Amino acid sequence: MLRDTAFRAPEEDHTMPIATPEVYAEMLDRAKANEFAYPAINVTSSETLNAALRGFAEAESDGIIQVSTGGAEFASGTKVKDMVTGAVALAEFAHVVAEKYPVNIALHTDHCPKDKLDGYVRPLIAISQERVDRGLNPLFQSHMWDGSAVPLDENLKIATELLEAAAKAKIILEIEVGVVGGEEDGVANEINDKLYTTPEDYLKTVEALGTGEKGRYLVAATFGNVHGVYKPGNVKLRPEILKQGQDVVAEKLGLAPGSKPFDLVFHGGSGSLLEEIHEAVSYGVIKMNIDTDTQYAFTRPIVGHFFTNYDGVLKVDGEVGNKKAYDPRSYLKAAEQGMAARIAQACEHLKSSGRMIAG
Repeated sequence: MLRDTAFRAPEEDHTMPIATPEVYAEMLDRAKANEFAYPAINVTSSETLNAALRGFAEAESDGIIQVSTGGAEFASGTKVKDMVTGAVALAEFAHVVAEKYPVNIALHTDHCPKDKLDGYVRPLIAISQERVDRGLNPLFQSHMWDGSAVPLDENLKIATELLEAAAKAKIILEIEVGVVGGEEDGVANEINDKLYTTPEDYLKTVEALGTGEKGRYLVAATFGNVHGVYKPGNVKLRPEILKQGQDVVAEKLGLAPGSKPFDLVFHGGSGSLLEEIHEAVSYGVIKMNIDTDTQYAFTRPIVGHFFTNYDGVLKVDGEVGNKKAYDPRSYLKAAEQGMAARIAQACEHLKSSGRMIAG
């Protein structure tokens, strides 16, 4: 059922908490059945998290908010620099503030390589397991294991172990099969043929992880994706790679032609053409990560504020400046609005606008 009412202010009595495991599953199922995808927005602070919530609400779209290892470390403070502390702080903040918005929000952790599993994903799964044991919902609704830097067999072996732990804690696991080029959070990959997931990769994945009976998982398959800043048309995507993977596994499982056994994730989407995005969604992409574009959308209004009010934010020639101009709230409000507008645009592009689940 689609909610066709306008966005309501938080003080009105139309609110929703962070998505339960059941609601998250329904979100993903609806996206796949209706060929749309959710923007997954990286956040690093309470300000960017508020911007994400506002953007989803204004687009009348449910959505996914995610925290990378670097974002979590930053959120804990430059003195603490602890990933788990920062991730938990942002998640707890989200659980409180999201209740004031009329959309469902799932919390996710982004790229976690092998050397950070013990310091990030595994402790967070343990925290959620402890919550579930007490009859509560997990703190995060999904976690990503990024095994793109290790051989596929090792990648899937670790994924099997993590999937078992995640399923017990009512959490969905995301894995990466293939390599996303470019750089994110200090992890860099070359732009070469490894950017394209092969049919054999898809088959090995389903053989190792099953089709849901061992726990639900999302697959970040790669089809030329690149992290970073690129002008439209400069990223050489091949969305047909996604269809090939779905087809080869559907045939292996004896499913009807055109079936989409995998729940797919689109990484490195900056610079992608809209038609490429829509084609990828038609092949089973239900989640698209967005970070680079929203970072700029958050920062641009701040830069404009500083240039326009340079003599207020700086004590030029010994003057006193203007407290109203250098009060962080004055420019962070503008940053929140700028980022929220970019998220609403992403919802429109991914066709999730106006599709939030009714309360």
